[in-house]
Amino acid sequence: MKFFPFQKSLGMILVVGALLVSIPPAFATEKVWTPKKAVIFALNHSPDSKIALQRINQSAALLEKNKSFYLPRVDVSAAYSQTDNPMYSFGNILNQGSFDNSIDFNDPGNTDNLGFKAELKYQIYNGGRNGASVDMAESILNSSRISRTETEHLLGYQVVHAFMMILQAQEQQHARKSQLEAINSSLQVAKARYEAGDLLKTDVLNFEVERSSARENVIISEHQLNLANQVFLNLLGLEEESVTIDTTDSFSQNIPNNDSVVTRPKLQALKAQLNAAAAAQKITESKRFPTLDGFANYQLDYSLMDDGSGDSWAAGLRLNYNLYNGNETGAELAMKRAEYQKLKESYEKARLALNLDLEKARINYSQAEQRKQVTQHMVNLAMESAQLSRERFKEGVILASDLIDVEVRLTDALVRQSSANANYQIAIANLRRASGLQQFAPTTAELLENQK
Repeated sequence: MKFFPFQKSLGMILVVGALLVSIPPAFATEKVWTPKKAVIFALNHSPDSKIALQRINQSAALLEKNKSFYLPRVDVSAAYSQTDNPMYSFGNILNQGSFDNSIDFNDPGNTDNLGFKAELKYQIYNGGRNGASVDMAESILNSSRISRTETEHLLGYQVVHAFMMILQAQEQQHARKSQLEAINSSLQVAKARYEAGDLLKTDVLNFEVERSSARENVIISEHQLNLANQVFLNLLGLEEESVTIDTTDSFSQNIPNNDSVVTRPKLQALKAQLNAAAAAQKITESKRFPTLDGFANYQLDYSLMDDGSGDSWAAGLRLNYNLYNGNETGAELAMKRAEYQKLKESYEKARLALNLDLEKARINYSQAEQRKQVTQHMVNLAMESAQLSRERFKEGVILASDLIDVEVRLTDALVRQSSANANYQIAIANLRRASGLQQFAPTTAELLENQK
């Protein structure tokens, strides 16, 4: 079948279009963020999470490298040379099987050699160094994996914290705008009463001043919201994105009741580091023992000048033992032991710090819970007082300064309530982190398995 040029072009466009549609994007960002979706996204795409993963890959590579010490070494080489040096030329003649009685030992002449060599080496004994090296690498890998868990727990808490800061900034911005609207409304009433001769010019000016102050607070709240958005995006590894959060999502997190910090990833990672330090001591101690190596090689020599050729092989054992090195090994071992003891003290210091961290998280949660209840009651009273005061000001019963004070107290109550609500959710998230738990699930694996 014959195709016209435009048919071929159309076919190519359709094929390319189909391929572009079938290629998935690197990752799709959410249109509306919830705390859980944000945590999951950060765990998959945040630079901190990716850095922790690369540390694991690096440790895994170290383990593979140290395991290779158990395997033999096989080397192959090839070389070509020419020489008139009597010793080297005579050696080439012997290796190539070209010797005869006519050769002058002092002047065998120019020779060349194309040599191929294969050699096998295997260390039979080295004082347990190989086993200790593998143990050290396994401990380092284990520490990297556990440290990643610690990073993920901290990242989950930071994302929830950043989300609540956005929500708090939005609520406070709304409170500031509501205050501005209320002041504008009262200012209109004040101007009307002033025109009717029922209010002093000073009271109108007071409302004008308060309106300017309210406008300034709105500007500040907008700046705080923009800053909170940027912090949130930074944690997610995003930039130049708009942030829309789901304010209707009343997410709830289980409040942990963990009395021990032993299971905290940080302590487990330090334990793994202690094991690695102990293995490092064994590696150093192995230098006090002899090493026994086995070797075998095969060599083929060929002359391009006279077509001579020959081969040879060698095999044997090699024992090495250092009788004296100026106490270098002893000094290195003392350093390793000091490092081990330092890690032990670091473990104890971390245990005490984590206990304090957990206690502070519990106290903060208790305080946040009480503040949430108090501020809710405060807002209810302030709203009722503001409603009554506005009506009484219209009727000329109270002074303008009294109404301004009431509006300020209402806004302050709303701002305090917003802060208290955000701190309550943050306190729960922090308590989960301090208890060694991921947000919205006991572990990161469980959270990612149940993403929806």
